[in-house]
Amino acid sequence: MQETEASTPSGTTGRSTNGRANQKLRTRAAIVSAAAELMRTGREVTMPGVARAALVSEATAYRYFPDLAGLLQEAMAGEWPAPEEALRAVADSTDPVQRVAAATEHLMRLVLACQGATRAMIAATITRPAAAAGRPALRIGLIDHALEPLAASLGATDPAALRQLKRDLAVVLSAEALFVLTDLLRLDPEAAVASAVHTATTLTRAAVTPVTPLATVTAVTAVTPGAESSPCSGPRHIDDTALRRITGHRTGESINSHR
Repeated sequence: MQETEASTPSGTTGRSTNGRANQKLRTRAAIVSAAAELMRTGREVTMPGVARAALVSEATAYRYFPDLAGLLQEAMAGEWPAPEEALRAVADSTDPVQRVAAATEHLMRLVLACQGATRAMIAATITRPAAAAGRPALRIGLIDHALEPLAASLGATDPAALRQLKRDLAVVLSAEALFVLTDLLRLDPEAAVASAVHTATTLTRAAVTPVTPLATVTAVTAVTPGAESSPCSGPRHIDDTALRRITGHRTGESINSHR
């Protein structure tokens, strides 16, 4: 009995320590869960708002997560589908343009659905570049997966061009690009998504379409009879027929009128 009584305080202390540790884990999980729930609403995400949703004080929330970026990073983990799942609809396609279109639309709609958290993450890291490493960088995985069919073609013949295409697309497949379209250009969400898809597919198509060299002007131009041909006499005059062969337009017509 004495041994049992003597051992009780020690056992109680152990249970008490475990209880406190478990309580801390539950509190942390509640804060992360509250942030994730707020994130899914698309509304603004702030530390005070998360604290209220988690039923803890703001001071407690900050004790577990010193900054909002760290909290959002943990809340976002596991929330987004893997690139393979996100692009399942075009899994059988080897057309990089179609795959990039799907990747762009997926990311743009994801940003729209969670734009409160996305804006908060950008705001929390834009002035602290070192903290930007905590951002999800979903675009990188989506771009890599969308362009996988090019690995054996463009990636083999011109790897520098493929790397450049990925960099170009990283500018377009981004929350920042979407917010330029909605906030600065005042496009509605659907128009903004369509514009981003158009830009991304245009870049991709240009990268994978062989460029046909234009004939040099000297190969097709005809000098107007009577025109001076001396290097000192000023520019030569190109007759209307030659100009049409070069540009595809009649003299005096604006090229923009055919676009």
